[in-house]
Amino acid sequence: MIPKRYRAKIFCLACAIACPGALAAEAVWEMESAGEFEYALDREELESTERTTIRYIDGTNAPVVLTANRLWWNRRSGEARASGAVVLEQSGQRWVGEQLDYNFATGEARTGSFRTGYPPVFAAGQGLSLDPTNQTYVATNAIVTTDDVEAPGLKIRAREIRMVPGKYIQARHATVVMGKVPLFYFPYYRRPLDTQANYWELAPGYRSAYGPFLLTKYNWQASDRLQLGMRLDYRVERGLGVGPEAEYDLGRWGKGLVQLYYLDDQKPGEDSAGQPIDNDRYRFRFQHQIELRTNLTVRAAVHRQSDAFVLHDLFEREYRRDMQPRTYVEGQWIEGDFSLSTVAQAQINDFFETVERLPDVRLTGMRQRLGISPIYYESESSLGFFRRRYADDALPRYEAMRADTFQQLVLPRTLFGWLNVTPRAGGRLTYYGEADGPGGVTGEETRGVFNTGAEASAKLSRLWKGARSRFWDMNGLRHIAEPSIQYVYVPNPSEAPSRLPQFDYEVPTYRLLPIEYPDYNAIDSIDSQNALRFELYNRLQTKRGEEIDHLLAWGLATDWRLDPRPGQATMADLYSDLDFKPRRWIAFSSEVRYDLESARLRLASHRLTFRPNDTWSLSVGQRYLRDEPSLGADYAIGNNLVYGRIFYKLNENWAFSVAEHFEARNGLLQEQYYTVYRDFRSWTGALTFRLREQRNGEEDFSVAAMFSLKAFPRFNLGQDSDNPASLLGY
Repeated sequence: MIPKRYRAKIFCLACAIACPGALAAEAVWEMESAGEFEYALDREELESTERTTIRYIDGTNAPVVLTANRLWWNRRSGEARASGAVVLEQSGQRWVGEQLDYNFATGEARTGSFRTGYPPVFAAGQGLSLDPTNQTYVATNAIVTTDDVEAPGLKIRAREIRMVPGKYIQARHATVVMGKVPLFYFPYYRRPLDTQANYWELAPGYRSAYGPFLLTKYNWQASDRLQLGMRLDYRVERGLGVGPEAEYDLGRWGKGLVQLYYLDDQKPGEDSAGQPIDNDRYRFRFQHQIELRTNLTVRAAVHRQSDAFVLHDLFEREYRRDMQPRTYVEGQWIEGDFSLSTVAQAQINDFFETVERLPDVRLTGMRQRLGISPIYYESESSLGFFRRRYADDALPRYEAMRADTFQQLVLPRTLFGWLNVTPRAGGRLTYYGEADGPGGVTGEETRGVFNTGAEASAKLSRLWKGARSRFWDMNGLRHIAEPSIQYVYVPNPSEAPSRLPQFDYEVPTYRLLPIEYPDYNAIDSIDSQNALRFELYNRLQTKRGEEIDHLLAWGLATDWRLDPRPGQATMADLYSDLDFKPRRWIAFSSEVRYDLESARLRLASHRLTFRPNDTWSLSVGQRYLRDEPSLGADYAIGNNLVYGRIFYKLNENWAFSVAEHFEARNGLLQEQYYTVYRDFRSWTGALTFRLREQRNGEEDFSVAAMFSLKAFPRFNLGQDSDNPASLLGY
């Protein structure tokens, strides 16, 4: 009898006494007991009536850990008999029962009633045996469920279930049971655990633009590297929509997806020009990416649509993500300080304006030191044939060849140990072939551009270790200030932009565009410039828990144009970006663009979010855009949008959310979302109502029900707040 005082841990004691060479072998035994135990040295047997754990490590497989209230074990044969709250852990699998016979050497096991789990799938039954040859567990009178509770709400019940941990579960004469009610019978059922199993996606509902609808998709795992799907949607007022899908993984030859969808639309409506949309509506999507080498990647995408509004009308989630998807093939090769990229882009949807690149080859030299000198060199050269094609031939197309090279020298220096100064000088030479096509009005041109300038910046910081505040959730405070001044001088190019074909041109935006090269990449719009850019970034950091968090991050920027071009003001707009987080659960963000010359706001966007716990959250905000016809049609009419969303969990089973978008200019409640969530233990459900204004001015009302299995969630966390349309199925 070994006294209780030696209960802490005994490593390989029996092996060391009975077989001195055992410690040098790969197999290692570890034993820990909560009380007294007996060990017979002649038979190498252990017997314990206290809570005892045996851990077996053979150096090749995952450790096997057996714990029980009563335990008998023979080291020579590896046999063990355990009873009382038995737990067996092996390869991520955990078995729980009251009795177990197990052989550590062969892996054979037999038990009575048991429970086990290999998340997200769990099982229980009356009897269990293990075939060590193929590591298959056979359970009798068993159930399988994704609900990790004693009384699962949804389960599969079968006379016999075979399980390979981490691989699959197989059942014969299986019945799907919800609560105590049998729903379906399967003579044979198999579910993989290492890949997604076959499943349905269902979204029933009503939409004023569709009538009653049922959106369905069946997904099945054809193999480890091929996931297939079939959409079958019925919209009472629009018709039947079908479409196959496939996601594939070809190993070293890359991976991608193919999607096709067709709908004979009975009510397609009109386009933005008031013209009727054709009934035959479809979309084709193909994406592929292959990594030929660690430094060589090729990507391709094809997006073909029947009309400009097919995504807007039928696939709202995709439309919000990308309104005008591109068709292209691109490759990039990186070697040392250089990268070579090629892009080929074509217009296959004539209702989207596209700059075709047939192709565009670009060689980029990253900033690199010239020998042992303090001077650094960077470059960017490209050669391509370009064709600009307007949507629906609104303007005549034109095309031309372009060869461009940019070379620049920079001299980064640090003065006084804190001031970073980087003077630079560079030049660009661009050749344009004579423009062809109906809209070609430019001849053969060669343009030269010289640029120079400098940047001065510093990073200053100060730390207050003793700064603490419970109100501000602050434990210490660090202030980091990063001021910078950037000067850019570009004399008049040898050719004005108006004499050149415009392929890479400056796109109107409310954001601050770069002024230095090569970051400014609107090659064909390059013009004279003599300006100073002032930027100041401030950050206040504090420690919250074990992490460094930003209490405040604020950036300010503006340009002083020393020699403004026609149409430019001397002072550019003032840009402000602010993020304020006074507590871990409160966040405020602000984006402002202020016209210094006219003393008026051009853009003001603010958002305040409260998320104190998982019971409730609130988000409110406003986005104001002034009418800016000078920026083009997309900005000609501004808005003053006020929005908000609240989420509240009533209890463990019920929750709701409300989201509103109100246009203050015309007093119109543009969009309203109301969602009720229900937790069904194994499943989650949501019933969503939406009311919004369509592009034709009519009200669009929708209601849809959505269900998702917890073990295999249909949506990512927070997706319903980032993209509420996902709860409507489109």
